[in-house]
Amino acid sequence: MHQILLVEDERWVRTVIRKTIEKTGLPFQVAQELKNGLEAYDWLAQHQVDLVLTDVRMPAMDGISLMKEVRRREMETDIIIISGHDDFAYTQQAIRLGAFDYLLKPVEQEGMTETLNKWLLKKVTRNAQDIRDNQPTADVNELSPIEQVLLYIDQSTTKDVSLAEAAEKVHLSTTYFCKLFKKETGTNYSDYIVNIRLKEAARLLEQTSLRISEIAERLGYADLAYFSNCFKKQNGITPSQFRKIKSS
Repeated sequence: MHQILLVEDERWVRTVIRKTIEKTGLPFQVAQELKNGLEAYDWLAQHQVDLVLTDVRMPAMDGISLMKEVRRREMETDIIIISGHDDFAYTQQAIRLGAFDYLLKPVEQEGMTETLNKWLLKKVTRNAQDIRDNQPTADVNELSPIEQVLLYIDQSTTKDVSLAEAAEKVHLSTTYFCKLFKKETGTNYSDYIVNIRLKEAARLLEQTSLRISEIAERLGYADLAYFSNCFKKQNGITPSQFRKIKSS
């Protein structure tokens, strides 16, 4: 089970969020609940968790200040911000500081499931990349079929590898491959491809001067409006807003 630290000043909200996490059915559990960033920072100095879910507005130390301290001390944990609809300025700061994701109050099960699945995907992808980076001469056949496919996708320019192509790559039927992929990553193959393409879009928006239309075309999106809508659905902001935040 992946461990979560939940930081929120209202006890009843903590209870709701914890139950929402449990209802996702994903391999996560709340290891500790705390009521402000200062308590969380002290606790993290002695304990390690995979994820921190923190509100932005809290007494003693808010979520943004907690993020800054976690980054300053180089603590190895990802942070998800929980904010209200009127806290967009906080959300912008969180993105700049490298927040993994953010959820809007009231936190719904669908949004929680999507975010936690996204984190699981990141973990699997990160593991595959570590294998590639640290063992460049390793026999690819020593990797699991899913790890082999993740590496193959990572090396693809467009990140647009069809289900049939992925299954063929590891000599599996598409039906069995789909079941195996879902079991190991917690998400469907098609959802993973969308996620990884939009992740690549975010990287290109931040690190290159390519026009948004050029990025969309590079990643196989023929319709710019459709690309922008997909990007906003995943990231909560449009490609142009994302680039503006990252460049400020």
